Amino acid sequence: MEQVEKKYDPLDTTLKFVNRDDLDPTFSEDSDGLRAEMSCGHAVGPDYLTVWCLNQLKEGKYLFRCPALVEGTNKLCNKLLSYQEVCKMAALTVKEMEYFEETIARLAAAEFCEIKPCPKCRTHVERTDLSNLCVHCTICTADQKKIYYFCWQCQREWKVSGPRSDHCENDGCINKDLQLLQTCKTIMRACPKCGLSVEHSSQYCKNITCPRCHIEFCFVCLKLKLECNKTSSPYKICPSGVAPRQTSIPVWQRK
Repeated sequence: MEQVEKKYDPLDTTLKFVNRDDLDPTFSEDSDGLRAEMSCGHAVGPDYLTVWCLNQLKEGKYLFRCPALVEGTNKLCNKLLSYQEVCKMAALTVKEMEYFEETIARLAAAEFCEIKPCPKCRTHVERTDLSNLCVHCTICTADQKKIYYFCWQCQREWKVSGPRSDHCENDGCINKDLQLLQTCKTIMRACPKCGLSVEHSSQYCKNITCPRCHIEFCFVCLKLKLECNKTSSPYKICPSGVAPRQTSIPVWQRK
């Protein structure tokens, strides 16, 4: 998203302006732009807060908590900032607010439920059993006076008896995420915990944080970060080598 330089309105009496910045380590008294205190008492500028919030969304985190250190300690403030406060303190533009709201809604929905439109009536249906591709549409069942099931994967009427996790009997019913993992470059992997496809930027260390379940894992050996770190370091090759291409995708067991 294109960034524009932001400034607080010096005439805004609802803001408490201060000459410090508790988030930006590069701030000095000669820095341009006003700084203001958030509800937790920590000071910030709109540009830095915007970038920080965008990075949080990129990591799959849609709840914003103040990342400043509590004075005199090594503990994070961690106070929850309301979306309204983020809009004000980050001086979000209309375009940015649209992006924030769409992303927050998508991340929240992905965390708590899995929803798709029924291929027949287009009513949104939730899949409660993530290990079963067979999904029941109550609207179509009521309209047709007979039970209607469809395949979550290929979006066609269910053709096999009993639950299946790999595919139904429709021609061409394949797991496109798994197919992609088997044919793409190895900068893409499925999270070993929830199965979300994630891509490595080829920058920084080999560890990555899943934007859905938030675990940290090694992109090389696919072990959890804590386990990998027992025998290796973030910038060195794993003793066990590179994990082969994944042939299955884990089913996310939501808490």
